[in-house]
Amino acid sequence: MKPTIRPILLLAIVLSSFVIPASKSPLANPFLGMWGLEIEGGGVGWLHVNEEKGFLDAELLWIGGSVLPVAHVYLADDNTLVVTRTSNSRKSDERTHVLTHTLRIEKSGESLKGTMTGPGRNGEYQSRFTAKRMPPMPEKPDLSQISYGNPISLFNGGDLTGWELMNPNQTNGFAAENGVLVNDPVQPENGEHISYGNIRTQQEFEDFNLKLEVNVPEGNNSGVYLRGIYEIQVVDSYGKPLDSHNMGALYSRITPDLAAEKPAGEWQSMDITLVDRHVTVILNGKKIIDNEPAWGPTGGAMSADVLAPGPIYLQGDHGKVSYRNIVLTPVE
Repeated sequence: MKPTIRPILLLAIVLSSFVIPASKSPLANPFLGMWGLEIEGGGVGWLHVNEEKGFLDAELLWIGGSVLPVAHVYLADDNTLVVTRTSNSRKSDERTHVLTHTLRIEKSGESLKGTMTGPGRNGEYQSRFTAKRMPPMPEKPDLSQISYGNPISLFNGGDLTGWELMNPNQTNGFAAENGVLVNDPVQPENGEHISYGNIRTQQEFEDFNLKLEVNVPEGNNSGVYLRGIYEIQVVDSYGKPLDSHNMGALYSRITPDLAAEKPAGEWQSMDITLVDRHVTVILNGKKIIDNEPAWGPTGGAMSADVLAPGPIYLQGDHGKVSYRNIVLTPVE
């Protein structure tokens, strides 16, 4: 007697013939994740490629400014990612042109390499860059268990000992005046524009607590960079709605939980802690950022290597600002 095959078993046999072997299943997009960009000529960037419901999206930081959503991102082939970002250029009151900048990125082993091209002043420009995947973010540290070493006074009140211009070809607008570190980047009424530079500590640090006082005149701004990578914004933002570009914010990345600014021209205190790539900011005695992760560098960063020690640097090219009582206490 011939054995019979039940209908359900027959259906299973038929369906099994259409199962794709695991070795031939589609590969995950190798560009997904966060990448630190080192741009030829000294700039730093950051790219976050993500996928939701089958659609690619990305955020980009390119040298300066903010982390912004890209205009478009797509896979040209298995080994090439194309990203476009746009900016507006006003030609007249009636006409605004949209400028498109295109990144073509290729996988190169465990790293990326690519170019950005777009319209320049004299034809098309091209910038080359490489990228490494950002290291995994550590767990949120327990700050109550952190041990600190001896405090280090970063400004002696009398001169700029321990500080230097980041770019020696620029002009230093900082000077010590009556125990205060004053930056006054004045431009001549008539004559050639002066390029003022940022200053940095000669010493480099890992994790730490940094305390300082700052005075920002009306309409001015500066910035305090932690390890030369993360900018804590210094700006006259009194009375403005909460924003990631306000006083005490991690620039364009972390918006303060509450507004604690004082009016322009008053001395304000900042108490900043950086531990395991997590940032805490206490502004004028109020905690406005509470142990939040810093996912990548901010605009103006010196390096995309978020694990390397680095200096404290002060922005000197934006406006008038004064600092005093700058004390750093390293984590042991």
